[in-house]
Amino acid sequence: MPSKTDYFSSHWPSVVRELSCELLRQVAAGEPLATTFYPAISRVLADFRPGAIAIVRQRGMDWGLEPAFAAASDFRIAAVPEVVISSALEAQFIGHDSGWVAAAIASKDRAPSVLVVQLPRAAVDQVDALRPLMIGLSELAAMLLQIAGDQAARAAEIQRLTTMLEIAATWQQQRDWSELLESMAEAATQLLDAQRASIFLWDRRRSLLVGRPAMGVEGGQLEVDDSAGIVGAVLGSGTAKRWDASDSESEVNRKPDAQLQFQTTSLVAVPLNNRNGKRMGVFEVINKRDGRFTDQDEQVLKELAVHAAAAIENSQERERLAQNCDKLALAVAENVQVIGESPAIVTLRKTSDRVAKTDLSVLILGENGTGKEVLARSIHLSGARRHEPFIAVNCAAIVETLLESELFGHEKGAFTDAHEARAGKFEIANGGTLFLDEIGDMSLSGQAKLLRALEEKVIVRVGGFTPITTDVRVLAATNQPLAELVRQKRFREDLFFRLNVVTLKLPPLRERGDDILLLAQHFLEDFAHKQGHRVPTLSAAAARALRSHLWPGNIRELRNLIERVSYLCTSDVIQPSDLSFSQSPSEQSDAQRLANKSLNEATRQFQIQHIQSAIQRAGRNMTEAAAMLGLHRSNLYRKMKQLDLETIDD
Repeated sequence: MPSKTDYFSSHWPSVVRELSCELLRQVAAGEPLATTFYPAISRVLADFRPGAIAIVRQRGMDWGLEPAFAAASDFRIAAVPEVVISSALEAQFIGHDSGWVAAAIASKDRAPSVLVVQLPRAAVDQVDALRPLMIGLSELAAMLLQIAGDQAARAAEIQRLTTMLEIAATWQQQRDWSELLESMAEAATQLLDAQRASIFLWDRRRSLLVGRPAMGVEGGQLEVDDSAGIVGAVLGSGTAKRWDASDSESEVNRKPDAQLQFQTTSLVAVPLNNRNGKRMGVFEVINKRDGRFTDQDEQVLKELAVHAAAAIENSQERERLAQNCDKLALAVAENVQVIGESPAIVTLRKTSDRVAKTDLSVLILGENGTGKEVLARSIHLSGARRHEPFIAVNCAAIVETLLESELFGHEKGAFTDAHEARAGKFEIANGGTLFLDEIGDMSLSGQAKLLRALEEKVIVRVGGFTPITTDVRVLAATNQPLAELVRQKRFREDLFFRLNVVTLKLPPLRERGDDILLLAQHFLEDFAHKQGHRVPTLSAAAARALRSHLWPGNIRELRNLIERVSYLCTSDVIQPSDLSFSQSPSEQSDAQRLANKSLNEATRQFQIQHIQSAIQRAGRNMTEAAAMLGLHRSNLYRKMKQLDLETIDD
């Protein structure tokens, strides 16, 4: 079957066939015809000495230049008699005594077009000779315009798909819910050349469609009944729908127009479905700027809605995960807290809560077993970094030769046992919190490397050369007097001030009064829950025994004691006989300390120690301390004066 090109070329003049071959080769080579088409026609018509040449196309009620080919800058369409164009459309070809000749360009898919050529007056008599050339050139122009239109459509489709993918990728990266919906609306209005767009999400429980963005509405969202108007019809049917002013007015819900002080003249709406095919809402675009919405506009919006639904679903999933993470972090934070109601602990807790909201470095001081790591975890879980890692490093447990590798990582082959590359604690904790315990036991060389990492926020792995940026909040802890170590040149002064932005001091357990009983009860409940047993109670005598113990091992010692009691005690009531206190290996017995003292001196020192211990355990409440010692308050004051002890007012 002969092609369209074969049909044309069979009756074209030879010069037109030659021109068609030349121009088609140019098209095949990817060369543009925009600037070469009219000069080529001028060569074909050279014998007739043509002047202005152009293709004019109907645009509404007017005529304008065909944009596919660049006409001469001096061409004026007003110079072409209107009768030349209209007559050419009716008769295919016309020659006019004004010097213009014209040939109609046939096309089913395009607006009417005409090839017009201006001839000198002397050539008007040669119009009949021009007829086959002009008709052949007009048919060649029709074929080339069809090719150009197909190419433009393919280019537009490629551009549209590229734009669609870019938009979808941008949506997947957006985290802010309002910005995501506004971005979707903006993309739809640009792609469909419309005035406004809204994403209506279905609130099933309230039977409402909630549309955003909605300019002019308080809160930026519009609520409509889920069965009202075009969007309600699309939601119910699951099929796209277009409307313009020529359609039934009853289909449109005019309430939003009144609320927004806006006039809807045309719209297209498509359903939003989730990945399981269930309805999520409706994507609506309003008021095409030029004419009415087309089939292609509807298809574009359908494709856009697929990407929009995926981005909305992913955003909702991220929001649910973030909420769950927050709930989990809060639940963990409730279990990782500094327990106690003594004045020192209440003050400490208030300060740590304020510090947790910042990124300040914190130095935590306290004896072994006072809960320094628990406090550090509590600060981490109460701050903005709670969803990021909390990495604890015991500086005293790492030998100096491995400290740098442990903190900063190493590359493969950096030393004998480095069989593979390994990230250090700074990298692992990136974005979160690094807890450096027993910082006072770190060597001076290790301190220098740590200071450099804290100051520059950049590390380099051992054996590597690439700087690695880190964002880490540092909490440090020690049981040693760092200020004294600085004076002794055993701790770097610059590192001390770098770490000591905020100092929190945990008091020893022996100074926390009834906190001992609160902690004991907490541990009893915890271990009972783990064993599936009833929570035992402390007898009054056992409570007094716990209060009177000096707790050299602090909270760690108390926890171990309660764990032992929980597993070994067979009664529901804990008696003093169930409590087996452990003596610190470094602690001398009273008898050992006083062995070389006279009876009077040993008695005096024992009384001083016993009274001081009671005052500390009572939280410096003299009335309570006197009761613990079996004395009246006035007698306790009198005894303290005898022993040259400073008295304390309640």
